[in-house]
Amino acid sequence: MVDIQPVGLRGTTEAGPGATPPDRRAVARRGLRTFTRRDALVLGIMVGIPTLVEVAFIWLPTVAAIALSFFRWDGLSLDSFHFNGVANYAYAFTNSPSFWPAALHTLMWLIFLAVIGTPLGLLLAVLLDQPIRGSRIYQSIFFVPVMLSVALIGVIWQLFYAPDDGLLNNVLGTAGTSRAVNWFGDSSVNLWAALVAATWRHSGYIMILYLAGLKGVDPSLREAAALDGANERQIFFRVVFPAMAPTNVIIVVITVIESLRAFDIVYVINGATNGLELLSALVVQYLVGEGQVIGIGTAFAVILLVVSLVPIVYYLIRTFGKGAQE
Repeated sequence: MVDIQPVGLRGTTEAGPGATPPDRRAVARRGLRTFTRRDALVLGIMVGIPTLVEVAFIWLPTVAAIALSFFRWDGLSLDSFHFNGVANYAYAFTNSPSFWPAALHTLMWLIFLAVIGTPLGLLLAVLLDQPIRGSRIYQSIFFVPVMLSVALIGVIWQLFYAPDDGLLNNVLGTAGTSRAVNWFGDSSVNLWAALVAATWRHSGYIMILYLAGLKGVDPSLREAAALDGANERQIFFRVVFPAMAPTNVIIVVITVIESLRAFDIVYVINGATNGLELLSALVVQYLVGEGQVIGIGTAFAVILLVVSLVPIVYYLIRTFGKGAQE
C-alpha cells in the first residue's frame, strides 16, 4: 500500500504522542532573516542622510552661533576675533537702545498672532468645514496670501495704507488731505498696521492646517456627543478640539516661529525702524549691516532662540504631561 500524506505535511516528521513541538522562537528567528544586509543599508541611508543634513544645517550652526556669542568679531579679520565673555549679552540688555523696544514689539507680535491671527484661522477652518457651496473656492481665496512672499505682502499693504492714494484713506475720506493717516510712517500706529498685514497671511496658513486636522477627527465622536445631548459648541470645544491635540501642537510651534522670525514685512515697510523694531531685525542688522559685529548679532540670535523655546517647551510639557497622566 502507498503511504499518502497531505500536501501540507510533506517533508515533515510525523509527531508521535511524546514528540516535542517545534520551538516557536526558532521559527520567529528564521522569519527575521528576511531583513537582509541590503535592507539594513537602505534603512541606514534613509535615516542617516536626513540626520546628517539636520546636523549640518541646524545643529552645527546653532552651536556655532552660541559659541560666537561669547566672542567679539567683525566678521572680516581673524585679528579681531577675541573672547568677550558675556559682554555681548550685557551690551544687549543694558547698552543697546533698540533691544528693549524690539523685545516689546516681538512680544506684542507673538501675542497678537496667538490671540487674533490663530483663532481667526481656526474660525475660518470651522466655517469652511461645513457643507457649504463653493467651500473650495473660499479656501483658495484665503490661502492665496500664504503662497505670496512676505516681502510682496508688505508691498501690497503699502498700497493699501498709502496716505495719498491708499484704499483705506480713500474709504475714510481722508486721502490727500492733512487728516490722512500715515499708517506705516506714524510710529504710534505702524506696528498695528503691520500686525494686520501679517495676520492676513498667518490666518490663511492656520486655516489650512486646522482644516486638515478637522478632516482627521473621527465622525463617530461627534455622533456620540450629539446622542448624549451636547450642542454644537460643546461638541467642538469638548470633543473635536481636544481630539486635534497633534494639530494644536503644530499650530503653537508655527505661531511662535512665525511671530519671532517676522522680518521681511517690517523691513519692506520702513527698514524695521521708527516703531517697527524687532529682535529678528536686530539680528540681521548686526550680522550683515554696515559695521557688522558678529558677536553681538549672534548674542541677539541666541536670545531670540531662548525666547522662542520657552513657550514651545512649556506647551509641549503641559500637553504631553497631561496626556501621560490620562
